[in-house]
Amino acid sequence: MKNQYYPHLASPITIGGVTFKNRIFGSPMSNPELDPDCHMRKEDLAFHENRARGGLASVAVGLGIVDHVGRVHTKEITLYDVMSLPSLKEYANAMHRHNCIAVMEMAHGGKYAGARSHDGAGDPLVLGPNDEVNPDGLQVTAMKEEDFERVADCYADAAVLCQKAGIDMVLVHGGHGWLLGQFMSPTMNRRSDRWGGSLENRMRFPLLVIEKIRRACGPRMLIEYRMSGSELIEGGYGIDEGVKMAKMLDGKVDIIHVSAGVHEDQEAFVVTHPSMFIEHGCNVHLAAEVKKHVKTPVATVGGINDPDMMEEIIASGKADIVEIARQSICDPYLPEKAFSGRRDDITKCCRCFTCFYNYLTNRTFCCAFNPVIGNELEHQHAFPVTTPKKVVVVGGGVGGMEAAVTAAGRGHKVTLYEKNSRLGGVLLSEEHIPFKQDMYHFVKVLEGRLKEAGVEIRLNTGITAEEVAALHADVVMVAAGAKPIIPPVEGIDSPKVVGLEALHHKEPQVGQKVVILGGGLAGCEAAIYLDGLGKEVTIVEMKDDWAADAYFMHKNAMNIYIRDSRIRIHTGTKAKAVTDQGLVCMTAGEEILLEADTILLAAGMKSDQEFVRSFDNTADRVFRIGDCIRPGRVVDAVTTGYYRAL
Repeated sequence: MKNQYYPHLASPITIGGVTFKNRIFGSPMSNPELDPDCHMRKEDLAFHENRARGGLASVAVGLGIVDHVGRVHTKEITLYDVMSLPSLKEYANAMHRHNCIAVMEMAHGGKYAGARSHDGAGDPLVLGPNDEVNPDGLQVTAMKEEDFERVADCYADAAVLCQKAGIDMVLVHGGHGWLLGQFMSPTMNRRSDRWGGSLENRMRFPLLVIEKIRRACGPRMLIEYRMSGSELIEGGYGIDEGVKMAKMLDGKVDIIHVSAGVHEDQEAFVVTHPSMFIEHGCNVHLAAEVKKHVKTPVATVGGINDPDMMEEIIASGKADIVEIARQSICDPYLPEKAFSGRRDDITKCCRCFTCFYNYLTNRTFCCAFNPVIGNELEHQHAFPVTTPKKVVVVGGGVGGMEAAVTAAGRGHKVTLYEKNSRLGGVLLSEEHIPFKQDMYHFVKVLEGRLKEAGVEIRLNTGITAEEVAALHADVVMVAAGAKPIIPPVEGIDSPKVVGLEALHHKEPQVGQKVVILGGGLAGCEAAIYLDGLGKEVTIVEMKDDWAADAYFMHKNAMNIYIRDSRIRIHTGTKAKAVTDQGLVCMTAGEEILLEADTILLAAGMKSDQEFVRSFDNTADRVFRIGDCIRPGRVVDAVTTGYYRAL
């Protein structure tokens, strides 16, 4: 169902297998201050989470520096320092609590680095396209062949660090006069070798960086590339060459983010960050021109603060994504207000630069219209009293249960609908497994809390989106869980094949010889359980490693058990067919038969997006919880349930 107020702006977009819940992204915003080691503080994390809470599809943290010689000032996160990992992980967790994609901007100051850095004593090394003296009077050394490889590797290493932290996308800064933009620029890059001169040569270094990141991180890490559609400076490139650059990026990155200008030019600066004297959306035309020539999704940015304008940009095809920065400070709840019919309650950024002034002078965040900004940590859990709302929760797994308990505890009238005869979702599998009893106990605890909170529970009720809409609830929370992945294997519909529900009984509904198809965490835990019952268990896993999704401490414990058990594990093995004798597989180019009475499917889970999306706009506010967003851990379901309810 489409949003009745902004059908195009509210529509999800899936890029590289990642679904962004709407088309409003949080453009990169730097931290006003960091701790002495240039890692994010709790205050910084609270600031970014405040932006996510209001419904942005993604939030980007600005200015992570990939190389110690690329520092420009002291408010840049040191992505070359592994000790940045804890704060980056906290940041990713904060974003995911709000179903928001976590993004980290990666940059290098190039010829503008050094003087404003505090990394060391003496004359700092400053690298750039040419031998020159920079505006701060420092000698810039032209990059040599070995420098290109080293710096490109720095980008790749920084992206890997972000990936380890759980960040979903890196934003490579190739605009505004940063190092990659310096090489792209015909006025800043005056080289005559293979790294300068022609457009192909000027794009060689940015493309090398992208290639290195892709090789290091694989396709699961999205890459957004930020470029200036036009430099807006004398001798710089215009939109015609900007389009050619975008075409060279097309297909190599996941999003082309079209901005404008060069920071070091004061006139261009106020177009990059539009002042109140410039029309809203002044840079949209650049993205619109780029979009005509590429297949990669295109994002636009620049002084956009009105959801009507945003809707028109998306509906007319000028861009696929609208990014906002200062507006997300002024009113972080713009997306939620727009999509629930409260457009008149949106506080619009007046572009007064109060935020910029405080950021650059006293190193704090501030907003003329929003008194919470700069004090997010104090306000993070100071939730205001709300009027009681009618809340419908669809799905009785632990995420839905936690959401219902929390909402009811806030004074709302909550009804929970569950299609099965029992609450608990996938954790019902744990009821009879000795080493999972504490997890099953959590289900019973939540059942008690639901009763105490006065939640109305409707079991054996598989409610549809149309039926939910007819209830006229104020809030709908979709916690529909996920469904098993059924691999395309010949004979997979055989009665010999069962799912994990076969473990929902005191005596598991499996034979003596069990082949488990899927060697992830769930499959390996099932194997340990069945081995403990005296079953003959074999695990088949396509990857080269088993339980790759397990925490390393937990995997170590499983390894100790499996090492001394009768469990057999075949990694790098692909199932080919189910037969009367068992499972036929291919491994190392050889066909083998694994005898089995039962084949237990544990090939993973997937969310039923068509079903989940059918609930969109069944109420003014609709939230998704747990596995219906993306299959994950219990902690993800419980955490999202709790925070959605708050």
